[in-house]
Amino acid sequence: MSGKIIAVCSAPKKGMIKHDQREGVLIEESGLEGDAHAGFMHRQVSLIAMEDVRTMMEKLPNLVPGSFAENLTTEGFDLGRLKIGDRLKVGETLLEVSQIGKECHSHCEVFKQSGECIMPKKGIFTRVIKGGKVKAGDTIDFA
Repeated sequence: MSGKIIAVCSAPKKGMIKHDQREGVLIEESGLEGDAHAGFMHRQVSLIAMEDVRTMMEKLPNLVPGSFAENLTTEGFDLGRLKIGDRLKVGETLLEVSQIGKECHSHCEVFKQSGECIMPKKGIFTRVIKGGKVKAGDTIDFA
């Protein structure tokens, strides 16, 4: 059940929309190099499925990878099957699922415009166990 990475997104400051950089470096026990959320406890790298983004695009057609502040946008890999502790091989990196979903304390722009957000239930957070390069087109699979 391998899938692929379709976007590697980052932003230099929290609260900014993340933009697709096409590639990046994941730093062990930190996160995506240059991203404002790097080093944040156990939520070092976030993932969301493009399939879920497309569902939200029915309400907000101009959504793109990074709209949900995710670092890695995936396609063809069922993120819903993941459990805490599962390990993922992404490119040359190794990630460990550390949290599924997150409570949104202040509603994001997507929520303000559509009345809902997929991150609380569909967002996956991971720790970087083994760092390295990651880029659009890399495979994602269970390790």
